Amino acid sequence: MAAIVGMASMACGFVNANPVALPDPALDASLTQTKSEESIVLAGGCFWGVQAVFQHVKGVAQATAGYAGGEASTAHYEMVGSGKTGHAESVRVTFDPSQITLGQILKVFFSVAHDPTQVDRQGPDRGTQYRSAIFFDTPEQKKIAEAYIAQLQKAKIFPKQIATKVEPLKKFYEAEAYHQNYARAHPDDPYIAINDTPKVEALKKELPQLCVKP
Repeated sequence: MAAIVGMASMACGFVNANPVALPDPALDASLTQTKSEESIVLAGGCFWGVQAVFQHVKGVAQATAGYAGGEASTAHYEMVGSGKTGHAESVRVTFDPSQITLGQILKVFFSVAHDPTQVDRQGPDRGTQYRSAIFFDTPEQKKIAEAYIAQLQKAKIFPKQIATKVEPLKKFYEAEAYHQNYARAHPDDPYIAINDTPKVEALKKELPQLCVKP
């Protein structure tokens, strides 16, 4: 298992955290009056870092690493890593819409979880499996995601065009057990210390109102 995890760490590569101050979404859902659960699947490079960020976000009940965009038969790390399966390394973010809105989830995603201007890569990680994508489950999610991307583009928040694709979620496949909660389980791993811990620290600094302790 240690050897497998080591290889996975090398494959995920090196990604810098470059937090960007973003406006609140102009179009967003309202906080609900009662507690419930909603999920959105987000892809932004190696899923360890995206999962680590959302495990520190207020109102998030669970962040699960997995694969989206491909078929069940190829939803395996070694196959996804080929970049030929159609999958993206993704995180299913399950949240309570009475505590946090989808727009706020997306604000975290675009500001500290990854660089949305990278095309089919994050840092030196290249391939469609590292693409930036939002996999929506409802028409409202699609509308809010597309509106926020358009808002950020119009405001020229980023120096380059946003590459994030908004795609319908066909199926989400949970990743192998050794990928789940990897940052929490291996805080001293050099990859985590260099790439993912800075993202969590950026969340605490840039968006303290949306951050909770682990």
